[in-house]
Formats: sequence, C-alpha cells, structure tokens
Amino acid sequence: MFVFDHVDRTYEVARETYKQEIPEFFNFAFDVLDARACSANKDALLAIDVEAGTKQTVTYSDLSKGSSRFAQALISLGLERGDTACVVVGRQPEWHKVLFGCMKAGVISMPGTNLLTAKDFAYRINQAGAKAAIVSPMHVEKVDAIRAECSTLEHVIVIGDASGDWLSFEALCAAQNGKLSAEDLAPFKSSETMMIYFTSGTTALPKMVPRNFGYALAHAATALFWMDLRESDMHWTLTDTGWAKAAWGMLFPQMLIGCTTVLYDAPGMDVEAHLNTIKELGVTTFCAPPTVYRLFAQQDLSKYDLSSLRRCLGAGEPLNPEVIRYWQEHTGTTIADGYGQTETINIVGNFPGVETRNGSMGKPVPGFDVDVIDDEGHILPDGEVGHIAVRTEEDWPVGLFHGYLQDGELVTDSFRNGWYYTGDTASRDKDGYLWFVGRSDDLISSAGYRISPFEVESALLEHPKVAESAVVGVPDETRGQIVKAFIVLSEGVEGSDSLCREIQDFCKKLTAPYKYPREIEFVSALPKTISGKIRRVELREN
Repeated sequence: MFVFDHVDRTYEVARETYKQEIPEFFNFAFDVLDARACSANKDALLAIDVEAGTKQTVTYSDLSKGSSRFAQALISLGLERGDTACVVVGRQPEWHKVLFGCMKAGVISMPGTNLLTAKDFAYRINQAGAKAAIVSPMHVEKVDAIRAECSTLEHVIVIGDASGDWLSFEALCAAQNGKLSAEDLAPFKSSETMMIYFTSGTTALPKMVPRNFGYALAHAATALFWMDLRESDMHWTLTDTGWAKAAWGMLFPQMLIGCTTVLYDAPGMDVEAHLNTIKELGVTTFCAPPTVYRLFAQQDLSKYDLSSLRRCLGAGEPLNPEVIRYWQEHTGTTIADGYGQTETINIVGNFPGVETRNGSMGKPVPGFDVDVIDDEGHILPDGEVGHIAVRTEEDWPVGLFHGYLQDGELVTDSFRNGWYYTGDTASRDKDGYLWFVGRSDDLISSAGYRISPFEVESALLEHPKVAESAVVGVPDETRGQIVKAFIVLSEGVEGSDSLCREIQDFCKKLTAPYKYPREIEFVSALPKTISGKIRRVELREN
C-alpha cells in the first residue's frame, strides 16, 4: 500500500523535497486497488445513472473482484500480455473493472471517447493492431461496420446483453471465480506499457501515447498538490472516459489517496441538476472545464447550497475573471487552474496556500522543472513568449512519457536540447507564474508582434453576445498576418456589420489594440476534435 501522509504539501517545501520513487516492479491494479480492498473496504465509486434513475455505491472490494474476473476472462479468450484492446465505455463502474482487468491480465487498454465514429474505431484498432474491442451497447453498430477493415480484431465484447458473435462482459465475468493475485502471473515491470492514449489531433491525425505502469503511480503528485485530495473526499471530475483527463479525475489520483469518486452518467448538460448534485452528494473536490463554470455562472448561485466544496479545479481553456470572482463569492473557493497533457501528469498548477493569479496556469508541480525556452533550449527572460518545456537532463521526470508510438517504434522528436517540448507556448512573470499563450503552431505573427489566439479568444468571450470564439492568423500583404475571429453568437443574436464593429471595439479595450480581430466571421459552430478542442488548422485552411 502506498501511503502519502508523510508528504509535506507546503509548496515551497515540496519543491525542494518531493520525489516519487517508482519501484522496478509495479502494477496499479494489484498493488494499489487490491491493497486498498484488503485494508479497508470503503466506497470507491458513487455511480449515478440519470436515465436509468439509479444510484449505487461500488466498494474497492467490488472493483478488485470484478477486475480479477475480467482479467481471467481475457486470459481464457487467449489474449496475451502486450496485446491491445480498444475500450469505449461510458461513466459506469464497468469502465473501471475493464481497465483494471486489462492491467491485471497485461492487456494494453486504449480508452476512447464515446464520441468516436466508426472511422475513428477503425483508425485506432488498425494503428495499434488491437485484438479486442470492449464497448457500450451504443457502439456495437459502429464496430460491426468496420470489422472487415480490421484484420487483427478477434474479440468483441459489449457491456450488457450480447447477440451474434458479440460476448457479454457480464457473462464472461460470471464464468470466472475472481481468485487472481499478482503471484499467479509473471512480475510486471513498472516500465511496461499499461495503456495507450490517442492525442486529440488538433493539427494532425491522433498520435499514440504509450503510458506505463509507473505513470499511474506518478499521479500521486497530481493528487497531493494541485488536486489536494484527502482520503475523506468525495471527488467529482466532469470528463469523458476516453480522455486522459479521466485518468487524472476518475482513476489514479483518487485511488492512490483512497477517496470516493463520483461517476455521473447523464445525457447532455443539465446545469441545475449538476449544481444540486454537489449538495446532494456532499462533493468536496470538484473539477470541470471552464465551459461548465461559465454555464454555472449564468445561474443565480445563491439558490444552491455549495458549501460542501473546499477545492475547485479547472483546466484547458480561458476562464473569464468575473466567472472566477462570482464562483468564489458563492462557494468560498478559488477555481485553481492546472496544466498537463496526455503525455504528462499535472505539471503546472495553482496550489493551496499559494497566491492564485487569475489567468495564470500557476507554477511548476513539485518533481518537475518546467520553464519557458527558445528553439535552442535556452531559458528565456521573464515576459518573453517561448516553448513550455520540461527538463529531461539527469533524472527523467516521473510521469513524463518517452515518445510517441508509431509502427512499433518510439518517435522522440519532441525531445531535444535536454528538454521535452510540449508544443505549447507561454510566458513567465518575475515571480515564476506561467501564462499560457497557445499551441506553437497557432501563434500569429502580425507586423512584428506575436499574438496568442488564446488571449484574443479569452477577450472575445467577455462580450455578452459571444458564446464561442476561435482565432487564427490569415495572410496579409502588409502585416504578414492579421487576426481573424470565427464567432458563434449567443442564442437569439444575429450577426451584422454593426455587431462586428461593436465586438472589435470591445476587444480593443480589453487587449492591446494590435491584437483585435481585423476580420470577423460569424459561424454556427466551430470545428473541434472529439475531445472538444478547437481545430484551428481547419479554420486556417478555409
């Protein structure tokens, strides 16, 4: 069992002293999940299915036994250690049992979002040579549509009733005794691949990111510092199970600390229901994308009891200062921004006891040397925009991947000059706070100025008639590039030349005048990846 009570979470102390040691042999499902089930059979999950009208508690013991049964089932089907399985299951306890079962059997799971299309399934299965697909009923038809294209796919498993040659997850598990321990199998090295995530694909086709067993343990830093989890917490992260954010918010940090995690499965986004659920369940730590906080801020929050909250988290896009202020006024908590990638754990964040500066990503997480550098690997002065990078010289940071998987080989071109280049850019202020600018490929160069789409989009979102915005650079003979904004207007608002000028003038007042969008196009929707990130590359090609 891994106990973290001895860790001093004081930021300044932790920066100097925290170091997560990864043992040579480690398997999260055996060494953490099963150990927790043995030591204290407390609730691991509180699962709510809104459509079915059900609420159930799932203990650590339930997950331990269920995952062992599924591991035995995979082995009985002939799947071997190192085989891959495409997993697309919603926010339900079976998702945990499948992932932990794969870990115990040594089968490499590839979680995918519930928004995957048939084409997406084919791409992922063929890229990884997956031998199994494990899905919710809503995906059966999609998989059937592409099975003829996927020569490696041997087994198809559905959660629930099965027909044809599909196998039922429940029936497979029921046929096993669930008596499986680490001693029954060859030892698992912490360096072995445990999962494969696919990147969002904002500028290219999704890439495979292999994550080893040590990655799961590295999330102790995510739990201890940015999330500030306690064993007594009721934690709720709003995310799809196919994104790496689910590993952060519903899997590893929570299980390491031993708290209870909310699984809330509902169609669409019922703002009132979500706010009421915080009170009903006594949620103490809460993580949501800024889009959700903006929806919350449109409500009269004085009507809701949010007093159970002690720690609120956000990441991934601009969050308006007035939203942060309004949320703090009604909950007493500051929304703490954090930063990380599929390729990392949480590596930058705002921490308890440290001043939060609205709009800043925060400071480097203990255990990581994160800085702003140039193309040659030189650290840039305060205030200059450069690459967000993680130092890899000497000790390899725990939780950082080692390269993308392509044709069975690791591609390491993101590593150079002793750094991992994240592909994102930022600036650093004199006190060491990092301020996100945007993807390296998305920076706009106009008349000698470097402009962050992120910053302009954030300003545009302050306008009451703007629901969504995306900013790109378009060619201009005089300036090289100019800023162009694609704007989705609020419901009931019509685009016009006068509104265009109004938004431009509004933006000039919030940002430096050279940053305002000289062109605005009103659109009904923005092109996005399946994880919800804006595909600016598609907008630039228009």
